[in-house]
Amino acid sequence: MSQSDPTLLSVHELSREIMARRLSPVALTEAYLERIATKEPKLQAFVEVYAPDARLAAHGADQAIRSGHAVGPLHGIPIALKDLIELEGRIVTGGCEAWRQRKAERTATLAQRLISQGMIVLGKTHTVEFAMGGWGTNSRRGTPWNPWDPARKRTPGGSSSGSGVAVAARLCPWAVGTDTGGSVRLPASWCGITGLKTTIGRVSTYGVLPLSPTLDTPGPMARSVEDAALLYAAMQGPDPLDRRTERLPYVDPMPQLQRGVRGLRLARMPETERQYASAEVLAAYDASVAELERLGAQIVSIKLPFAFADVAAFTLRIMAAESYALLRELVDDENAPLDPDVRPRIAAGRSISAQAYVEALQQREAMKLAFATAFDGIDALLTPTTMSTALPLDEVDQSKAPAHYTRFSNFLDLCAVALPNGCGSGGLPTSLQIVCRGYDEATALRIGWAYQNASDWHLRRPPE
Repeated sequence: MSQSDPTLLSVHELSREIMARRLSPVALTEAYLERIATKEPKLQAFVEVYAPDARLAAHGADQAIRSGHAVGPLHGIPIALKDLIELEGRIVTGGCEAWRQRKAERTATLAQRLISQGMIVLGKTHTVEFAMGGWGTNSRRGTPWNPWDPARKRTPGGSSSGSGVAVAARLCPWAVGTDTGGSVRLPASWCGITGLKTTIGRVSTYGVLPLSPTLDTPGPMARSVEDAALLYAAMQGPDPLDRRTERLPYVDPMPQLQRGVRGLRLARMPETERQYASAEVLAAYDASVAELERLGAQIVSIKLPFAFADVAAFTLRIMAAESYALLRELVDDENAPLDPDVRPRIAAGRSISAQAYVEALQQREAMKLAFATAFDGIDALLTPTTMSTALPLDEVDQSKAPAHYTRFSNFLDLCAVALPNGCGSGGLPTSLQIVCRGYDEATALRIGWAYQNASDWHLRRPPE
């Protein structure tokens, strides 16, 4: 293999090299473990690294492939999992110090799928406690260091903070996160990677610690749209242990991935939503919209029946009510070592009545119908992913959420891709969000691939 450092390669390149037997899964896994050993003391992306077992699995993959027993094109590819995803016999904390010794009694369906395709789990990545927060902070178990600023600690994005940092810093080729209001896309934005928010039911949540079952969605985090599409294809599918997956047909995004955007109708966000984004985020957004138009897409205006902020109260009501129902014993225990920023967010569910919760669900259905009418004839809505580039941690206001542009997708059962689209002050990444109707991940990925094929923002790497 001509490439001396395999951690620089994309997953589809790694797969080609491994299947051609020019790269051993042993050498690849060792390269990532070496980077983790070097970078992890500062970055703190991982809760736990499974180095001995990863090496053992890599040797097994190498022998299987060399003997003609490869199970598929992803055999021997390392991956990291967010610390909400259960692996039987392994500690799963959900970012909670009170659960630091909690062992999983089952393996999540999505983890079983990835392992059965020959992927090698490197370890578990940090999360905001219970996945309840968008900044990426965790006062008890540690906040990962955003690698784009070596000098000053900045928001990594949450709640899938460790997954975002690990992928950006090349501690793993890709990772799995979860998204309840932006928790895949926010770290994708601030860490300069690609993240896919899937639609409810596309990926089984069995064995994934829940926060808000109405809104929780697992999703891939990778360095490119093509890699995210590969991981999404590997994760999705019906699961008898998650009834929401059972009636959905499997849709492979790869056949139409490279079809381009010519003829697609893409909506720019309403002018009223621009006020929330910084000047550098807007400049990158406008340039992205212009690039997609140059590639052949028709850029149109859209009049939405509500502002993005209008979904915030209903989203938070659903999240708080459901998370409190799940976690009330721990949250109500004043002696439990909980993150002081997270506890009140969940405790807010204590005062939400059954009537208020049901009304929020009813309002959600009405707003989904209204949005579908406004979205008729449009293939995607384009927005920034975050309002700004990554903030210094000492400037974060924990009483506010960074999810202005992301949470409406969860609330309305849409899917969305976040991908790098520029560079702000200090070299910090900006991000474009491509929102499509529910279960149309293939179109979102197709648009994202076209943009990345015509740009190189996703090829930028954080400073070493």
